[in-house]
This record gives sequence, C-alpha cells and structure tokens, in this order.
Amino acid sequence: MRYTKEELNEAKRQIDSTLHKLQEVVKTFEAKENPDRYKSQLTLARRRIAAFTLANELIQRELDAE
Repeated sequence: MRYTKEELNEAKRQIDSTLHKLQEVVKTFEAKENPDRYKSQLTLARRRIAAFTLANELIQRELDAE
C-alpha cells in the first residue's frame, strides 16, 4: 500500500508526540520513591518507545526514498 507524503508526515508527527509522552511517563515512574513497584509499567513504556522509534525510522526511510 502506498501512502502520500502528507500521510507519512502526519503519522510521523503523531508518533513523535506519543514518543515524547512515553518518555515523560518513564521519567515520572523512575522518579517515584519506589520505582521497582512500577517495573511492569516501565517495561511496557520502554517497549513502546522502541516500537515507535522503529516505526518512525521506517517512515523516515520512506520519506527519504521519495
């Protein structure tokens, strides 16, 4: 399936926004008094950051190829 440059740019913008929010979530949980208590939430947020970073790189590759 082909996407327009505008669709790719909007997807990238949304992913950037979500990445920023997830990074803030990680900072918040790490700053808590007992961060081990939030281990599963931290793991989930970090995995999502990795997945969104990968998606962002693939979108950028597609944009660069145009």
